[in-house]
Amino acid sequence: MTGNEFRFFLSCDINLPVTFRVEALEGDLQDPSNSVEDSKNWSPTSELYVECALYIDGVLFGLTTRTRLAAIEKPCRWNELVTLSAKYRDLTANAQLALTVWDVSRPRQEVAVGGATLRLFNSKKQLKTGKQKLRLWRGCVGDGAIATSTPGKVPKTERGELERLEKLLNKYERGQLEHIPWLDKLTMKAMELVKEEESKRSGGTHLHLIVDLRTFEHPVAFQNHESRCAAISGPLVDFAKIWELGAHLLMQSPISPCNELVVVWDPEVGRQNPCENKQLKLARSVTRGMIDRDMKPSANERKEIQKILKYPPTRNLSGEERQLLWKFRFSLMSERRALTKFLRCVDWSDAQEAKQAVDLMRRWAKIDIADALELLSPLFESEEVRAYAVTVLERAEDEELHCYLLQLVQALRFERSDKSRLAFFLVLRAVQNFDLASFLRWYITVELSDPSYAKRFYSIYEIFEDSMMKITVNGREDCVGEKMWQSLVRQTELTAQLCTIMRDVKNVRGSTQKKIDKLRQLLSGLLSELTYFDEPIPLPLDPTILITGIIPGESSIFKSALHPLRLTFRTGGGAKCKVIFKKGDDLRQDQLVVQLVSLMDRLLKSVNLDLHLTPYRVLATAQDEGLVEFIPSKSLAQVLSEHKTIVGYLQQFHPDEAGPFGISATCLETFVKSCAGYCVIMYILGVGDRHLDNLLLRDDGRLFHVDFGFILGRDPKPFPPPMKLCKEMVEAMGGAESQHYGRFKSYCCEAYNILRKSSNLILNLFHLMAGANIPDIASDPEKGILKLQEKFRLDLDDEEAVQFFQSLINDSVSALFPQMVETIHRWAQYWR
Repeated sequence: MTGNEFRFFLSCDINLPVTFRVEALEGDLQDPSNSVEDSKNWSPTSELYVECALYIDGVLFGLTTRTRLAAIEKPCRWNELVTLSAKYRDLTANAQLALTVWDVSRPRQEVAVGGATLRLFNSKKQLKTGKQKLRLWRGCVGDGAIATSTPGKVPKTERGELERLEKLLNKYERGQLEHIPWLDKLTMKAMELVKEEESKRSGGTHLHLIVDLRTFEHPVAFQNHESRCAAISGPLVDFAKIWELGAHLLMQSPISPCNELVVVWDPEVGRQNPCENKQLKLARSVTRGMIDRDMKPSANERKEIQKILKYPPTRNLSGEERQLLWKFRFSLMSERRALTKFLRCVDWSDAQEAKQAVDLMRRWAKIDIADALELLSPLFESEEVRAYAVTVLERAEDEELHCYLLQLVQALRFERSDKSRLAFFLVLRAVQNFDLASFLRWYITVELSDPSYAKRFYSIYEIFEDSMMKITVNGREDCVGEKMWQSLVRQTELTAQLCTIMRDVKNVRGSTQKKIDKLRQLLSGLLSELTYFDEPIPLPLDPTILITGIIPGESSIFKSALHPLRLTFRTGGGAKCKVIFKKGDDLRQDQLVVQLVSLMDRLLKSVNLDLHLTPYRVLATAQDEGLVEFIPSKSLAQVLSEHKTIVGYLQQFHPDEAGPFGISATCLETFVKSCAGYCVIMYILGVGDRHLDNLLLRDDGRLFHVDFGFILGRDPKPFPPPMKLCKEMVEAMGGAESQHYGRFKSYCCEAYNILRKSSNLILNLFHLMAGANIPDIASDPEKGILKLQEKFRLDLDDEEAVQFFQSLINDSVSALFPQMVETIHRWAQYWR
């Protein structure tokens, strides 16, 4: 501040993540008011961590973040920088941090030492900065409600000399008080004396958590995206008090000599300005015609436009950005990436503007499939826009269309009518390709159980069935279509019989062997209709395979609470096919993850990077049942139990004395590549609950993951590493200093950058799943998509992304706590 000039930032303009440093815990953990037994629970070997959660308007925002463990000392120090997923621009005036200190020393439980809540904006709507001393409420968890029960700041009635001095010290550290070295030393010593005196007076009952908030070059005032301050003058005061004292008092207040932000209250802040709205309307009316057809953006405007075009599809555009794209829409028609952004700038309630936008859209440069999928998201309601997206999809080959079929069926939820252009397109392509027909029928069948959209999907199912019945060959009606449809219906009849058999098997009391005997008896019974089918049935997982029966002697049951069946089907030509049938388990989330693994494998192979992934097939045939392709393999837990090391297991199948570690070079390279591929993909999708029982290894060296009950960052285990990379996997590559491990990191970084280039496609596919009843998406689709977007780190260039991912690998390898959890998991499996 110089003279009458004030410099400040608005919170809505700060596009940086919320960061702060958790420094230390001060005070005695043993509360004198507690009993002797309670005091014994604390020991010098106890370890503490701080759980940090951001609440916006009383609602948890993003994931909670935890610090590392720290041993109990006086004071207990973390000195750890915490970065949240939210940005300062996302904060509201009621944003607050809920901090809880947890003790993990007691067996089988974590104990809350105390919690506190810190409001990020003060009563003057100014962002708090610098060190904050929070009083913990013993035994409580930090409460993020607006009227919190765990306020971290000491009430004014209880504040003493120490609180006053600490407030001055905070200003001193932020540079708001002049530094005088010789006087500062004397003052600090005096503060230590006051601190000791206050501690004796309170009896040492208080615990305090020291948190250092981020500081900025200038003060930061709260302002949301919809409104901005109109004028700056007078002291920053509570708006309610202005009504009581009168606005004239505000103007008469003296200007403080320190760097405080002052503001004049404007009663129209936050309201729409009718003049601005009229001006915007008039500007668009003038520029709808030919007047701006030849207008070109300046260098700065071109730079801003290119920046907007790089935004992910989840990013909302500001009013200025929308106006900029509209202004130069004619010059952008040759830029195919700009179409989706332009269509989001259109006021579709204005018939004239909507008509011009549709005309321009039809003359725009052809967009790719990823952009077409974005136009089918719930953001676009215009029937013309959605129909245009379908015309783009018509150019896709059947193989590519199959990659997105699951999401396209979900996109039917966002159509304005049951008989939409998209519905007829999917039916037409399915009628022409039997594989697509089989999967389309199953995807629609699963949605029939959703009461909100059952009517729509029943209507589409009837259209599909009617179209299949009308299939002819060379114009002759020889019931070809009817036979094809009946073969698909028999798939449902087969799964219904398997459900009946599974129910009977579960009712058998006794050992697993007794259940297996009962299963084989039932499979060979029923007049042998399951042993040999009357007519071949297309396998639901792969319709190109025709199954002719089940081999009872080679079918079995897995040791699990749900008793899934492992079935061996007989196929044409004497071949066999093994699948797993599950009942009582929702496989739609697994189906989605495996589909995305298959898609990412396709994207990597398109640039000649084959990481030997194993995208096995999963098909949900109902909300609580489905089929899974059986891949002969062993879990890493079983491999290590039987062979001690992964190398020992692979030596059995691919021995080579001249090869590395006694294994053929091809086998080891396959292992290294598959480890890299799954590390990257599982990290991007945020797959949780990774342990050695759901990491499987094939005898050719391919490692792959199964069981995707937790995605998008959810994990039942505490302190999960960024990715599952256990020490046994690193040892199989020769250790952290070996050339094979170096190649592993190189493959990881290369794959990460390749997939980042297709982030829009993957984000659009997830957006289309927003309406699906998939557990980890349905709870909060918008938050889930943002979590996925964060994993791509689109703010980094390729070189920075390589450094970032290498640091993730190092953090995953050096994580000790997950190894402890893995050991506990093994013990639990052993005793089970």
